[in-house]
Amino acid sequence: MTLRVERVSGPAFELEVLPEMGASILNLRAASGRAVMRHVNLSDVQTSSQCAGFTLLPFSNRIRDAHFVFRGREVRLRVNTKDGLAQHGDVRNRPWQVERVAPSHLRCTFDSRAFADINWPWAFTAQVEYRLHGPHFDTTVTLTNEDTAAMPAGLGLHPYFARMQGGVDPALQVGAELTYDTDERQLTLGEARPVQPAEDYRVANPVGGRSIDRTYTAWDGVARLDWGERALTLTADNVYSHVVVFTAPDGNLAVEPVSHATDAFNLAARGVTGVDLRVLEPGQSLAGTARVTLEGDW
Repeated sequence: MTLRVERVSGPAFELEVLPEMGASILNLRAASGRAVMRHVNLSDVQTSSQCAGFTLLPFSNRIRDAHFVFRGREVRLRVNTKDGLAQHGDVRNRPWQVERVAPSHLRCTFDSRAFADINWPWAFTAQVEYRLHGPHFDTTVTLTNEDTAAMPAGLGLHPYFARMQGGVDPALQVGAELTYDTDERQLTLGEARPVQPAEDYRVANPVGGRSIDRTYTAWDGVARLDWGERALTLTADNVYSHVVVFTAPDGNLAVEPVSHATDAFNLAARGVTGVDLRVLEPGQSLAGTARVTLEGDW
């Protein structure tokens, strides 16, 4: 498949987006050309997993055994991982419609009703807007229930930041007080607990050789990567009550604002509190903005 690249630029950023691949981010660079998210060659993209960032809708992360019960309705999704889960929603590898609002503003839309094989039993629409202004890169996601019945829902962003800058590993700071215990499939076991010292990034700390795949909550909506000469700050609206930190196998670092805990659908059905599963009534929307701000010598 030949993928079209939409390019937008602002004072501090250059952005490349793939509308036919989930409106995913192919590359995000500083105006100097330095990679902010991991560098991706278009020829290497087979799915959104190879992109620099993608959108998670109408849920984020994993659903145990691709199955849950909502208000007495049993929902079985198609498995899309090798370990028997449904993961990362079903919009990130599908074509979106694109509207260029301005040279530094791109809007993309999605309607699940256009796809007979959508892996979700409720009808929904979605929108993602990318805006570049000043030293900021904003991503705004909106999810709307277009069904006639209430729909459980969530959203998230999955950016892979370029971890090494000039050979320097960044100090990571994430203002989160709680985290979750998980099983061998990274599925949440119960309610969040206070972070332990090795998991605590409320004070900036280099990741170093740690392998991280952890969801945090009681998050203040701020995460920061600091390389000394340069830094970036990620800020997210309150809808993003959780954040996932993941040291990717390729050496980059995912810091993912998400609206609910991993497997929140099954946890909520069990009565586990604090997982922030949303329920959208017909016509109701869920929306949130996350901002990347550059500081220093980019």
